[in-house]
Amino acid sequence: MCRSIKTLRPPATPVVTDEDVRAAALQYVRKISGFRAPAAHNRAVFDEAVDAVAAATRELLGGLQVRGSGQSRSNAPQN
Repeated sequence: MCRSIKTLRPPATPVVTDEDVRAAALQYVRKISGFRAPAAHNRAVFDEAVDAVAAATRELLGGLQVRGSGQSRSNAPQN
C-alpha cells in the first residue's frame, strides 16, 4: 500500500521537510479514501485528514530513535 510514500527517517532521508511530510500524508489519505481529488463537499474533511496525518507523522519522526545513527529526535521536519 502507498508504494509512492518514501521512508522519511534517517538514514534513508537525512533531511525531512514539511513538504515531504505533507506529500506522504496526502498520498496516504488519497489511498485510504480512494479519491485523488475529493469533491467540493468532501474537501474540508479530506484536508483535515491530511493535516492530522501530517501532524502524526511529525510526532512520530520527532520521537524516533534510530540505533547506530547517533540521531535521536533530530529528524523532525525542517521548515
